[in-house]
Amino acid sequence: MQEVEDLERRSNTAARLFDVRRIIGGLFVVYGVIVTVAGILASDEDLDKAEGININLWTGLGMLALGVFFLVWLRLSPTIPPPPPEEAAAESGDPLVK
Repeated sequence: MQEVEDLERRSNTAARLFDVRRIIGGLFVVYGVIVTVAGILASDEDLDKAEGININLWTGLGMLALGVFFLVWLRLSPTIPPPPPEEAAAESGDPLVK
């Protein structure tokens, strides 16, 4: 019985850890920081290539905003793992589901 509870706990942890919002949000934040720093450190020559618009800075800030949005969404609406099969069968009243 202890093994089953331990596996259920690990499964719930894995479901929260590998939530797509966490992965996408984390990647966008990391890449957003890198691109924003590249935009801050852009030379005049780089700005001339982009017709005076610091595209790296604006893209980096957009990526940061999107990444933070995903992480805040994850925080406000956490993943609720599905109930174990025994509880699902008891709730549905189906004696054949085990």
